[in-house]
Amino acid sequence: MLTRIGAALAASLAGALVLANVGAANAGDAAHGAVIAKRWCASCHVVASDQTNAMADAPSFFDVAARHVDKKRLSAFLANPHPPMPNMHLSRKEIDDIVSYIRSLDPRPQPPAEPEGKDEALPKKG
Repeated sequence: MLTRIGAALAASLAGALVLANVGAANAGDAAHGAVIAKRWCASCHVVASDQTNAMADAPSFFDVAARHVDKKRLSAFLANPHPPMPNMHLSRKEIDDIVSYIRSLDPRPQPPAEPEGKDEALPKKG
């Protein structure tokens, strides 16, 4: 009996570790986001503290981070082409990485991550 409980506990822990790793894999890589931002975004936006010039009317990534835009809204903004920004055809992973980088520039504590696939709107009665 104890062996079955131990086996069930081990299986549960293994499952929890797999789910934790999947969640971590879905999180963006801020360091890679910085590399992408310096390559694709720095010609218009200030993306790093050591950058000295950019377009005057393009907000810096620090300004965007200070607005505290949530991950979903910022991801949607980057996924959809919108002039004057060029359509860069970023992958979902690249977008997640850039969003993580932008959010890392905000010195305020970040809100807790939302569960993946969960809608913000609640069902309405009647």
